[in-house]
Amino acid sequence: MDGFLVTNRVDQFYLTEFDGEDGAALVLPRRVYLLTDGRFAEEAGKKAPWATAVIRTGSLKDALARLTRRHRMRKLGFQPEHLTVSDFGAFRKAVAPTKLRGLGRVASALRLKKDETEVAAIREAIRIAEAAFRTVIGRMRLGMTERQIAAELLFEMTRLGARGASFPIIVAEGPNSSLPHAKPGERRIGVGSAVLIDWGAIAEGYCSDLTRVVFVRRIPPRFRRMYEKVLAAQLEGIRAIAPGVRMCDVDGKARKVLAKAGMGRRFTHGLGHGLGLDIHEAPRLARKVTDRLEPGMVVTVEPGVYYPGIGGVRIEDDVLVTETGAEVLTSLPKNLDAMVVQARP
Repeated sequence: MDGFLVTNRVDQFYLTEFDGEDGAALVLPRRVYLLTDGRFAEEAGKKAPWATAVIRTGSLKDALARLTRRHRMRKLGFQPEHLTVSDFGAFRKAVAPTKLRGLGRVASALRLKKDETEVAAIREAIRIAEAAFRTVIGRMRLGMTERQIAAELLFEMTRLGARGASFPIIVAEGPNSSLPHAKPGERRIGVGSAVLIDWGAIAEGYCSDLTRVVFVRRIPPRFRRMYEKVLAAQLEGIRAIAPGVRMCDVDGKARKVLAKAGMGRRFTHGLGHGLGLDIHEAPRLARKVTDRLEPGMVVTVEPGVYYPGIGGVRIEDDVLVTETGAEVLTSLPKNLDAMVVQARP
């Protein structure tokens, strides 16, 4: 390839540290162009002073066409998983006779393993998320709605320095917790409520992702057994994480615990996913993924079981693959007794 066009904003940030709303990076063997519009001219100079900023007044395809002609490019790589069919057609026509060639997930593959700076950012995102959770749980009151709890979590994370939430916060009371991606609504918590909370913060561009289930004053008997088995499955999965281990085998260790408990069919998703600039990125801990873990990868471990009409339990932590095994980056307690909260009236 004579160049590589990066249109995915997350990959662009990883490569250049520029995170403006409008932009694309054109990577050449000896130069990097940052294509954006006048709104971000100053920001481009500050965030990526070593890149050559191209402040376009027309369309991206026209600016790209001028650069491909200037550098006499024969083949230009692009990100087929990101570029739309419409944009591809427009770009192909504009840059002719330069040929466009899809390069697959080249940039995202660079993000598989995190360096010390990236891990430090993830640790900070975790610190903020955990501190916010402790504060909100301590303020929980009977009669609060799912939506109110989610709003308080977002406020606290922002107050503590987060750029925002890693994803729309999930707060699901009782039967709503059987929906893995439930949306907070007007359902209120009361004595005996089981409340599933899935949340995370963004710090320095990097995400955290945690899930806990809290019980208001007492633990419903059916949830007790679900929680105990899900926790056992999660701990088994974490113990299996080490360099060289197949990702499907980590998933299998946790899945076996739930299957033995008669809950295998209630575990309806993979065990975990990569974590970084995206809330969901490679690698994946799932049944059919035979890739092997490597030091520097950060993954979630989040088994769950879900019973429609009754509720569900999911427990999630963020784990760093080390040279010798694994380090659990998250530190919130998760033993069953610690999950009982004394919400005020």
